[in-house]
Amino acid sequence: MSVRRLAPKELQPATFAFTPENLAFAQKQIAQYPAGRQASAVIAILWRAQEQHAGWVTEAAIRFVADMLAMPYIRVLEVATFYTQFQLQPVGKKAHIQVCGTTPCMLRGAGDLIDVCQHRIHHDPFHLSADGDFSWEEVECLGACVNAPMAMIWSDTYEDLTRDSMNSLIDGFAADTPPKPGPQIGRQFAAPEGGARTLIGGGAMTRPPIEPEAAKEPALADGDAKKPTKSASDRESPAPKAPAADASKDHPPTGSGPEKAPKK
Repeated sequence: MSVRRLAPKELQPATFAFTPENLAFAQKQIAQYPAGRQASAVIAILWRAQEQHAGWVTEAAIRFVADMLAMPYIRVLEVATFYTQFQLQPVGKKAHIQVCGTTPCMLRGAGDLIDVCQHRIHHDPFHLSADGDFSWEEVECLGACVNAPMAMIWSDTYEDLTRDSMNSLIDGFAADTPPKPGPQIGRQFAAPEGGARTLIGGGAMTRPPIEPEAAKEPALADGDAKKPTKSASDRESPAPKAPAADASKDHPPTGSGPEKAPKK
């Protein structure tokens, strides 16, 4: 994880305010929590502020959200800098590509996706392309390991990517015709490549059902008496022992004990 800081002052707008629609959304989020707990809505409201302002969170937006939730500025800044879903500097106008770079994706070709971004957008992450339409970064696990490698653009994931499909993905966003999110190889969600391999044939069982074993004894009729059985909770008890012999018969007491003081 790299150090995350706000964009330089020269890139920061002077003010921020929600649109009426987004203000209503924020107030609805606050109303979901008890009085005094409105800070719980900070992530949802901060995300809406990012969506409103070209895909990145400004210092003015952080202050605005903090005032709305009666939180110290530093608390909202901590949230914005901790979660990588919040962008802290300008991103591509058409797409900011987050390439997963953790182990499953790397083993399946994430390096090729990063190479495409470096050649088509910018060699370094968090830099805008020449036309300002694209930016990219490498991130930690995005939760689609079974469909690795994958990338996220805004709120959508694009999975099962290759070098060629990554180029097509960028072309689609450049032409304002992005592909459908999800797997890019035609499979359904995380189903096996090439189609289903279990519960095929309309979902019916593909083997005959197991026949129940024949009863060893005929079942009891209503009029038959129930056979006595030994309770499963019964435990085998050891045979009782004979009482010990009285040792005083063979060895009577000698009267020994504490000596009495002689009478004066």
